[in-house]
Amino acid sequence: MADEHEKDPAEELREMIQRMLGGEGELDLQSLANAAGMQGGNADAFAGLMQHLQSALSNPSEEIDWSAGVKQAQRVVQQNPGSVSAEDREATQQAAHLAALWLDEQTQLGTVDRIEHLSRQQWAEATFPVWQEMSEPVAASIAKALTDAMSEMTPESEADMVQGAGRLLRSVGGTLFAVQLGQVVGQLAGEVLSGGDIGFPLLDDRAAVITANLPQLTDGLEVPDDQTRIWLALRELAHARLFHHAKWLRLEVMSEVRSYAEGIHVDVRALDDLAMQVDPSNPEQIQELLRNGSLIPPRTREQEEALASLETTLALIEGWVDCVTQQAAARLPKQAAIAEAVRRRRATGGPAEKALSTLVGLEIRPRRLREASEFWQRITAEVGAEKRDSLWESFDLVPTAEDIDDPSRIIAQLKGESTDLDEIDIALRQLFDEEAGDAAEESHESSDVTDSASGSSDGDEGDEAPDDSQEGEPKTE
Repeated sequence: MADEHEKDPAEELREMIQRMLGGEGELDLQSLANAAGMQGGNADAFAGLMQHLQSALSNPSEEIDWSAGVKQAQRVVQQNPGSVSAEDREATQQAAHLAALWLDEQTQLGTVDRIEHLSRQQWAEATFPVWQEMSEPVAASIAKALTDAMSEMTPESEADMVQGAGRLLRSVGGTLFAVQLGQVVGQLAGEVLSGGDIGFPLLDDRAAVITANLPQLTDGLEVPDDQTRIWLALRELAHARLFHHAKWLRLEVMSEVRSYAEGIHVDVRALDDLAMQVDPSNPEQIQELLRNGSLIPPRTREQEEALASLETTLALIEGWVDCVTQQAAARLPKQAAIAEAVRRRRATGGPAEKALSTLVGLEIRPRRLREASEFWQRITAEVGAEKRDSLWESFDLVPTAEDIDDPSRIIAQLKGESTDLDEIDIALRQLFDEEAGDAAEESHESSDVTDSASGSSDGDEGDEAPDDSQEGEPKTE
């Protein structure tokens, strides 16, 4: 019979983790902070991590405490909030006003003509729910894998401990993930230029500029700041107008993201193998495992298909925005230099962007952006902006990856010359052709009967050849 004073298994695990966090075990707060990407951080960040973990230990829940991520993002931004002068705000607003007028000449989609000025903290807070939605399946999978791994490594005699501690372990693991996500989003807030900079609909159909980050684009570019501001405003307004017009588009993108993310499952056996190789006293080794994606297994066939669909959609969005921006910015003498600088910047990405890709198991930059931009340019040249933009009326009309390679089908369709018919069209055409053929045959047979009857009424034998002189002339009564 068990000792009535025996501690609850979950309580034992809680005390063990608390001792580790206090430095009495092999893993202390500094190690966890480094593993979460907070190496070199200040005391406030460390204290915040401790507060979130203590909360997870005191009130374990099946749900992930995402507020820990939001607070961590705020702490990161507060270390370098950035400053924006009134002159910078005014210059950006004037650029937005001019950009809206130029954009009206190139597309009729949407009515967005105002750009918000967001601070780094405002951007982090506004976009965190989208990052949470993207990464939640990954966090749930990792939390489950931790519990499963513990179950497999625990003897049957101690199974009750695992069952009682499962919620606690998931709560702590989920909190760590949320804090790490907040750390990355906070760092990303210091890199992005606008709401649509990354391509995902982070702000839905709102147009916004993180003014404090503009020097990252203008410094060293040898282009007048006013031209850079106008170009960025054009691109941001085009992105916002597209999502404002195509209300279904954001839902489609996030659905494709979720289809991909839900297929991520952490391999418990791989996790066990990694655990045997890791030195708990070496936080850099732990951080490297989180950074290089070792916990994320290879993609399945279903994931590859979902990823291909997502990349095509994102490339078409970014390509359309680039195409419209390039046409609207034709008046800017340095627009080609600005576009190329932004293109290179998007291709390489910043440190936080790469960390985020590893964390959520998803590349956040479309690979076929240049090809998609050329696709939309050719469509515009062939059929004009109005018909080009009609392809965003519904998801069924959106071009495919094959169309990006060869736009001829889309061009023929928009010109009314398409020969691609669906099964119903083909069946109807065959039916009409058959009915027309039957009618022609009946008409021909009726004509033969009439001619035969006419020949018999003349009283001739019918063996004489007709008079050639009368052939082709109408008969008179």
